[in-house]
Amino acid sequence: MDDPELQFLAVAGEAGERRIALRVLPPEKPGGAVVLWLIGLKSDMVSTKAEALAGWCHDKGYGLTRFDYSGHGQSSGCFEEATTSDWLEEADAVFCQKTDAAPVVLVGSSTGAHIALVLLQRLRAKDPEAAARVLGLVLIAPAWDVTELIWNNLSPAAQQEILQTGRHDQPSEYGEPYRISKKFIEDGRKNLLRDAPFDPGCPVLALQGLLDKSVPPAHTRALSSVLKGDWLEITEVSDAEHRLSRPEDLDKIYALIERVIATGESTS
Repeated sequence: MDDPELQFLAVAGEAGERRIALRVLPPEKPGGAVVLWLIGLKSDMVSTKAEALAGWCHDKGYGLTRFDYSGHGQSSGCFEEATTSDWLEEADAVFCQKTDAAPVVLVGSSTGAHIALVLLQRLRAKDPEAAARVLGLVLIAPAWDVTELIWNNLSPAAQQEILQTGRHDQPSEYGEPYRISKKFIEDGRKNLLRDAPFDPGCPVLALQGLLDKSVPPAHTRALSSVLKGDWLEITEVSDAEHRLSRPEDLDKIYALIERVIATGESTS
């Protein structure tokens, strides 16, 4: 499969203009479904899951739009200065400008699941016509309300360090530590689902590993407290950890996407 050409999209907002890197694989058929991939924290659009998803979408004839948040991958900006508000602006711009008015499945991994949920919430509030293009969400180890999840998992000493110095370098089992800023935590509190439950109006299918230490299974189950209606379904994998990138995990992700698309086609 030829890799789609790297593109850049200028996104302006409170943080100034950012140059957002993205790749767009159009659907095989005009009007076909498009998967919008939303990356996890400190990941990028060419991660193991993203590349596997690109091959699967190509083989199935689905479109795939993927991008790097500011401060990630090939996009501009510094991770330590970025916030979830910035990433929401960028996801909104990519959805509106780069999915060609197609039916869309939002697929969010970890932090990307939070971005997917709040993006849908905002679209339903400000642009119902655009929100109607969302067939459903597939959430992988969903770190909804991610900044509070991070904050609550920090030690009291780390929390105090952030309050006093404005930052803390949090060790990560996936590589070098990542810096958590006071700005990141405080901004995140403007985008909390717990403070504004909503009806997604479409299927929300989550995949959760029961051995996940980054996003505990109880956190994913608690998503039912902020989603109105009977839309949420959680598939739990007994032997899976956070990444959910094994072949058998990828097959489960593909199956959830196919279910969302099939449901959308049956109701259109």
